[in-house]
Amino acid sequence: MSLIANWSYPTAVRFGAGRISEIADACAAAGISRPLLVTDRGLAEMDITTKTLDLLEAAGLGRAMFADVDPNPNEKNAQDGVRAFKDGGHDGVVAFGGGSGLDLGKLVAFLAGQTRPLWDFEDIGDWWTRADADAIAPIVAVPTTAGTGSEVGRASVITNSETEEKKIIFHPKFLPSVVICDPELTVGMPKFITAGTGLDAFAHCVEAFSSPHYHPMSQGMALEGMRLVKDYLPRAYDDGSDLEARAHMMSAAAMGATAFQKGLGAIHALSHPIGAIYHTHHGTTNAVCMPAVLQFNKPVIAERFGMAAQYLGISGGFDGFCAYVDDLNARLGIPRTLTDLGVTNLDVDRVVSGALSDPSTGGNPVEMTAANTRELLLKIV
Repeated sequence: MSLIANWSYPTAVRFGAGRISEIADACAAAGISRPLLVTDRGLAEMDITTKTLDLLEAAGLGRAMFADVDPNPNEKNAQDGVRAFKDGGHDGVVAFGGGSGLDLGKLVAFLAGQTRPLWDFEDIGDWWTRADADAIAPIVAVPTTAGTGSEVGRASVITNSETEEKKIIFHPKFLPSVVICDPELTVGMPKFITAGTGLDAFAHCVEAFSSPHYHPMSQGMALEGMRLVKDYLPRAYDDGSDLEARAHMMSAAAMGATAFQKGLGAIHALSHPIGAIYHTHHGTTNAVCMPAVLQFNKPVIAERFGMAAQYLGISGGFDGFCAYVDDLNARLGIPRTLTDLGVTNLDVDRVVSGALSDPSTGGNPVEMTAANTRELLLKIV
């Protein structure tokens, strides 16, 4: 089976090994002639980034990069990126990297033409309508990990560095015009990043599948996304050069991010404040939270995950699925608790408050309260 394809769901996606060679054509398709490549500091000097800049330069599109991006990007990174965009006279963004580079790149393209401050566009009610949609610069997204799926998302997660809160900034035009999913770009990921990002994709699928909202298209995508992770994440972890496994994980990441239009839940509601305050890796934090959240939601989701387990070839129904998650975490070296993850002096009240104010709570199948969220959090300390 050929793992090369062009998709138009949910946006134009050029999928397949080696397709980074089409970056200049992708920019042209998006209407970009002076791109700013936005990535994170860790990727700035890597060969895959240098090669992409070489391709842009050879096509006459210049060689401009902004890489002052933190692992959990914040408003200061956004301000600096917008300044670089304006000073360079750019007309579009190539968002390049994992979740941090993709989210910050999309945000730079969004903010560069706006007159209102960043936090005016938080994902609350219809605040997104405050934006001047015509002033949003076009975006080409190039993921270099297989986890967040931000390349097919309509939002960016940004940390408020003053309050240490993760905020979701949303607008429909955050969705990149063109995406290049080239699994060769993920070959160099270290094992712990392969594990953490892969389990982020899995968490997206699990939470979308758990959400009580009606969205059968997302439900089906979440189920198949879980299967791809089950079948291919261990292979990608064991052998980073396994391009078939890398390709299927890249698909699973995009599927998870598309599926969670149906909703997220307590996994993300907890991991967002934990990551903002204690600077933990997002996907790994999700993985640490997942077993306890599955049990928390058991009264509502046991039957549907029993059916999912049957599809996935896992025996034992819901309990078998939970045992599989525990075993997968252990196999991939995921810490069992937040303490093992490196979180010390946990401010329980602050994390609970942050979780309850996170938009993800609305998609959890069991209502989250101060009492039961506190009890849940204490089970993963």
